[in-house]
Amino acid sequence: MTAMPPARSRRAGAVVWLWRRLSGWPHARLWRLARLAGALVYRLSQREREVTRRNLAAVYPELDAKSRRALTRRSLHHSTATMLELGHAWMAPPERVAAGIVAVHGRDKLDGARQDGRGVIVLAPHFGNWEVLNFWLSSHFPFTAMYEPPKMAALDPVIRHGRERQGAALVPTNARGVAALLKALKRHEAIGILPDQEPGWGSGVFAPFFHRDAYTATLLSKLVARTRARVVTGVALRVPGKGFEIHFLDADEQVYSADEVASATGVNASVEAAIALDPAQYQWEYKRYRKVVQEQQGRPDYRDFRLY
Repeated sequence: MTAMPPARSRRAGAVVWLWRRLSGWPHARLWRLARLAGALVYRLSQREREVTRRNLAAVYPELDAKSRRALTRRSLHHSTATMLELGHAWMAPPERVAAGIVAVHGRDKLDGARQDGRGVIVLAPHFGNWEVLNFWLSSHFPFTAMYEPPKMAALDPVIRHGRERQGAALVPTNARGVAALLKALKRHEAIGILPDQEPGWGSGVFAPFFHRDAYTATLLSKLVARTRARVVTGVALRVPGKGFEIHFLDADEQVYSADEVASATGVNASVEAAIALDPAQYQWEYKRYRKVVQEQQGRPDYRDFRLY
């Protein structure tokens, strides 16, 4: 194994140290820090600010410039809070994390499916704090999710332990991992899927996301076609300064379609419904519209159609 460069190793050590320090902080104090740090991100990080601004302009064209700036600021506050809360989700005593979950809405959707002898596919978009959602799911159900090691290898054991500590099974993002997901569903268990991460070419289709085409993974339609699984959207909505509310929402009915484009359209509609709970809590700094139809068509001018 290639040794990690000293500078990168030091950065990883500093990140882990910060997570451990912050894991003991109360929610109110973490939120105050997130607002301060988020204001700096808005002011100093041109990339985060500009991508967020462009995404919001694309999905909420009806907003005036002032409202869009305010939403951009709030979004970066919440994204910063998520990063600062990772120590809480992964390292704080489990009873303390559980105590910070102040409400759970829609649990009956998961319990009902399992009582009917069906597995549950949880669409977990980058909204609120998805690591708290993973904590709750793996605390209450046999739960399997795909996992790709981070680029900073020294963080891998920390992240893996944090996600697995309540019993979650992490599987690789390849054919072996897909097979593991299928087996879990056939055992009437719960699995988690990231519905809003852009897949590589050949693993998705273009489907509307807020009325703009987004390249969307087709994994869900393949899993649904081979199981009787119920599909729900799950999020951990941040209640600033107090903790989190878990919400499980019925997925759009199109997710059950055998047509991949229709299914992907249902996936994106399900993510939109979750975002509507609080648009500021979605991770808008992710380049969700990086791929464009014109590139797939082989048009030489495809860059002219890109948002970023």
